[in-house]
Amino acid sequence: MKQSDIAMVGLAVMGKNLALNMESKGYTVTVYNRPHPDRPSVVEHFINGRGKGKNFLGTESIPELVNSLSRPRKIMMMIKAGQPVDDVIEELLPYLSPEDVIIDGGNSDFHDTERRVREVESKGLYYIGTGVSGGELGALHGPSIMPGGSPEAWSLVRNVFQAIAVRLEDGSPCCEWIGRGGAGHFVKTVHNGIEYGDMQLIAESYALLKNWMGLNNEEMAAVFAEWNKGELNSYLIDIASQILRFKEEDGNYLLGKIRDVAGQKGTGKWAVATALDEDDPLTLITEAVYARMLSALYQERKLASDLYENAITLRNEFDKDELRQALYAAKIILYTQGFSLMQRASKRYGWDLDLGTIAKIWRNGCIIRSIFLQRITAAFREHPELENLLFDDFFFRKIQSSLAAWRKVVSEAIRGGVAIPAMSSGISYFDGLRTLSSPANLIQAQRDYFGAHTYERIDREPGVFFHTDWTGVGGDTTSGTYSV
Repeated sequence: MKQSDIAMVGLAVMGKNLALNMESKGYTVTVYNRPHPDRPSVVEHFINGRGKGKNFLGTESIPELVNSLSRPRKIMMMIKAGQPVDDVIEELLPYLSPEDVIIDGGNSDFHDTERRVREVESKGLYYIGTGVSGGELGALHGPSIMPGGSPEAWSLVRNVFQAIAVRLEDGSPCCEWIGRGGAGHFVKTVHNGIEYGDMQLIAESYALLKNWMGLNNEEMAAVFAEWNKGELNSYLIDIASQILRFKEEDGNYLLGKIRDVAGQKGTGKWAVATALDEDDPLTLITEAVYARMLSALYQERKLASDLYENAITLRNEFDKDELRQALYAAKIILYTQGFSLMQRASKRYGWDLDLGTIAKIWRNGCIIRSIFLQRITAAFREHPELENLLFDDFFFRKIQSSLAAWRKVVSEAIRGGVAIPAMSSGISYFDGLRTLSSPANLIQAQRDYFGAHTYERIDREPGVFFHTDWTGVGGDTTSGTYSV
């Protein structure tokens, strides 16, 4: 009996398309979907449908799936994150042998992946948690893939992963080993956080073009299409232009009929939570997550809109090129924060992330693919220990040349009552970072005043803490200082 090269567990959109992608590259793929009492066999439907006549083996049980595979076995899950992943691992383990590989290709929390790597390795097996980005079409034609977990497993899956990954102009695959433990899923989490920020910045630009400049759909689509020809070239800018032009059968634009309530699956919130754990100011992505939450408060927004309909002051104009510059500058901040978070987490977890390589494999296939990432790759190739993208010569020059337009757009939008939380938080981060003498000294004084939390002095050595009896009745007892 012919045996398969790899198995796919989960035949929803991503699982089906990845399986088809693998088969198209010459691999025989076993497919399996957990049975459900209320629906017919998903496997049978696939085998007799999109998989008909191709190199697939359909299975209806875990033992059948395991027995269909050549050793060392490679089993990839594309299923809902959380408990379902643990459940399938538990079902698989009794039937597997040493050096078999379990792969989770869903959007799992990297903390869960860290735990699963340890648990699976304790059984003599290997585990990979891999980010897969590119959506439905990317899965079928070539995604960006970010694998991490058991290092020994990379040589066993490398050929398959790099065969199905999209390629760059030089032929290199957008798939490289990320690191140990949960590194792959963590990098995908940051990717998705950046995706949240990028989408929010584009949405804010759309709001300004529409509500400030009064452009219609065709005019806005033309603006995005023009921007896509230059330094803002990206997948998200491109599809924004296409969406603006899309009409239904009645000839009316669809976008205006879509309810302005943005959904989310949680990866953006995971990125924000990790940033809080790492004491890293991920302000722009955080605002993008909050903007989606605010969009969901539809009834409250309706009441506020009626109540404060005149809360707009006089405004001055800015042009489309100034808006383009502001969007680009805010995008620099977005990626600065995302890559800063990866640096900090890499040090904490010992992942030794190669940030230049990560930027490289994001340049095609994934949702945030853009020409912009070439500059980030170059920055980290030239300075591997670069602390912050704003310290790179190219990005320094771009911020300097865009700063006046960025300030103008943000200030005028605020005066005009157009909400731009991500773009404005970006400039606040920039100004906060470049402020040598910040007002945080007053915060420290207040903390010491009411809670005796102590403070450091600029005229003393760092790391030496002081307390002042501000009222004359507080005494010299302190609570000490600590980090949450």
